[in-house]
Amino acid sequence: MPMFEITIVPIGTNSPSLSKYVKISYEEIKKSGLKFQLTPMGTCIIGDFKEVFKLVEKIHNKLAALGIERISTQIKIDDRRDKEITFDSKIKAVIK
Repeated sequence: MPMFEITIVPIGTNSPSLSKYVKISYEEIKKSGLKFQLTPMGTCIIGDFKEVFKLVEKIHNKLAALGIERISTQIKIDDRRDKEITFDSKIKAVIK
């Protein structure tokens, strides 16, 4: 199953703080039922492509409903098909 790292940034919020919008995104991710890990600079999610992209669209729509007119999203994908990956397995592969 692929692992994604997503960072969603609303633009034009009139404040340097984005925690309000990160919390909205976080709540949508929690409701999705997908495995995830919040990090200081983004969120890692394990799921299939359709589920994760549907979730990203849902977050975009939620933010747009608050009046955010521009949203920048960065997505990194690790689609390893020779074995199952987990958050812990990727970290343990580096820290042995």
